Amino acid sequence: MREILIISGKGGTGKTSITAAFAHLSRNSILCDLDVDAPDLHLVLQPDPSPAIPFIGGFKAAILEEKCSACGQCREMCQFEALDSDEGKFRVNSLRCEGCGVCVAFCPENAITFESRQSGEWYSSHTRFGPLVHAQLYPGEENSGKLVALLRKEAKYLAESKDSDLIISDGPPGIGCPVISSLSGQDLAVIVTEPTPSGLHDLIRAVELCNHFSLPIAVILNKQDLHEQMARDVRMFCHQKNLSVAGELPYDRRFVNAMVQGQALTEYMESETTRALKDAWERVVSIAGSTKTNKVRRNREQIINSSTL
Repeated sequence: MREILIISGKGGTGKTSITAAFAHLSRNSILCDLDVDAPDLHLVLQPDPSPAIPFIGGFKAAILEEKCSACGQCREMCQFEALDSDEGKFRVNSLRCEGCGVCVAFCPENAITFESRQSGEWYSSHTRFGPLVHAQLYPGEENSGKLVALLRKEAKYLAESKDSDLIISDGPPGIGCPVISSLSGQDLAVIVTEPTPSGLHDLIRAVELCNHFSLPIAVILNKQDLHEQMARDVRMFCHQKNLSVAGELPYDRRFVNAMVQGQALTEYMESETTRALKDAWERVVSIAGSTKTNKVRRNREQIINSSTL
């Protein structure tokens, strides 16, 4: 099974539009939207309605008033100032509570409970391109990394049950916790960038993160005709870092037209851009296949060496 993750150091590079095109071009693949804070792959793939599955992302403290002696120890120990006092009674401010559990552990009256809370919902849906695993965190909720890990586990389960050898994931933008959770164990990270100062800056950050996890990288330069000098700078950086440039795409307003119609560009129409997308997809699959082979070989060598020792 190969896992390909499409990411970008910043938002707005066209990552999701390219992922949708790859989903259309692939065969017998499992699709996964790992941008749980602001998912939008489903807007293009238009999955069939599926039941929402609750995501329990953490805990919140709650005071049992009948047991509370109003000693104030919980308030003194809370580093988040999440305990409010009203006429001698203490209450937990749910907006401030971080679920650390200190108040629960040190309450002398055992008057504080630790209740699980639903932080979002996730779905296992069907689209015209195959199964899609996606989710939505509630506004302001945390544990996006935990939800990403859950989605990846479900995607692998679906791939095994449906005898699929490929998982394509639309990753979160940036380099934060959900991206780190998305990267671990992937066979290839496809970084989508654009010829702008912020595009190059965030490409560098994304490459550094992937290198930290020793993850193979392929780069797609989108909107390459927006700025000739910046496009050259991106190519030079990729050359210096020995990164494979899987494809270059022109700025094309038909990406927006296709999205408005709820379609991937490759199914919306045939054009120079769609041909470039098809070429890029073939290169991505080829790179992912070679990196998977090398990964299996390294694992086999490690097993042989450890058994010899």
